[in-house]
Amino acid sequence: MTSDETDAPATDGARGRHGHAAPRKHLPVWQESILLLAVALGLAVLIKALFVQAFYIPSESMEPGLVKNDRILVQKVSYWFGGNPSRGDVVVFEDPGSWLATADSQGPTGFANLLSKVGLYPTGGHLVKRVIGTEGDVIVCCDEQGRIEVNGKAIDEEDYVRHDSRGCDGYIEWVVEPDSSKVRPCSWTIGPVPKGKLFVMGDNREHSADSRAHLCSPDEDPCTQSPWVDRDLVVGKVFTLIWPRDRWRWISRPEVFDDVPGSPSDDLVEKAEKVGVAQVG
Repeated sequence: MTSDETDAPATDGARGRHGHAAPRKHLPVWQESILLLAVALGLAVLIKALFVQAFYIPSESMEPGLVKNDRILVQKVSYWFGGNPSRGDVVVFEDPGSWLATADSQGPTGFANLLSKVGLYPTGGHLVKRVIGTEGDVIVCCDEQGRIEVNGKAIDEEDYVRHDSRGCDGYIEWVVEPDSSKVRPCSWTIGPVPKGKLFVMGDNREHSADSRAHLCSPDEDPCTQSPWVDRDLVVGKVFTLIWPRDRWRWISRPEVFDDVPGSPSDDLVEKAEKVGVAQVG
């Protein structure tokens, strides 16, 4: 026996005849494919749960910016760690209670429904609206130019609201003048918005069943509806329109909300609490 053979470690038995490491065994192709698919699905579920989720627009209520059946992406990071929706955000939220028609609440079916569970197909059964009022805000309709006022500040929504012939950005057809049958659909006040709630509106104000549609009219006693959306029902903020491809664009919060006061004046709060939405402001 030579000195080289004497000094060789015992583990060399695991090597080949020429001292090379024995080749590692690979999984069969079908097992590798299943493993990769499981990892991909796991990542898709994680991304959907924590970061980004796809939805489609269920109605014409957000026209002209978002059209029925448009595909959008919603990001959830902005509302982490106590972050809350801001005035002007376009948000997706779960149905607060009978806001959606039966057909709209069903969502995708079959294989598409399976894909939606892991974030690979747009999810249905939700609503998309713009946040107009947040906790403590008072909303008034409308100034002489037909603009919504939030905490006393008129909001110029010319860039994204679909205007119609009704004369204001917050038409409610049943608002009447106190002690009169005279209809004043562009003159109402609501607020302050309760703690943890939001007041939302669609951009297509004439065709949007938003917070206004869930206000109780004077003849509804007792009132069984609520115009508020619970913040906990908000899935996230819309940040991009991804389909159709020729209309792809980023979606951001309009700057017109930057100058809205953080809270209404005491006089405005007193007026809102005294007047109520069913009367002329």
